[in-house]
Amino acid sequence: MVVKELSAGKLVVRKSKFYAHLYSVESAEDILKIREIHNKKYKKAAHHCYASLYDGVEEQRADGEVGSPGRVLLELLHEYELNNHMIIVSRIFGGIKLGQGSVSRAFRDSGRGVILDYLN
Repeated sequence: MVVKELSAGKLVVRKSKFYAHLYSVESAEDILKIREIHNKKYKKAAHHCYASLYDGVEEQRADGEVGSPGRVLLELLHEYELNNHMIIVSRIFGGIKLGQGSVSRAFRDSGRGVILDYLN
């Protein structure tokens, strides 16, 4: 399997950095590989949240983050009908608590940003 990144972006919200990436995936093995890459690439990230949709299989992970970011990212994959795709967002905490609403919004905005970048 060759990891195929389709789009990447960064969003800063009150000093927290959200690094979003959109990938093409075909299996659970692809998802594991991408998670390993992100754990190494963003070592300072407190959370690596993701959602994937492939062959009718839905997967999401909030990784201990508030605001259900895995669900938020999965909703984006459905909204844009992106089967065989994965969005992963790594958050580096900036020292200011954002609260559930702001965290959800930041994950949604960063995820939508990489999707729109890919589609345009």
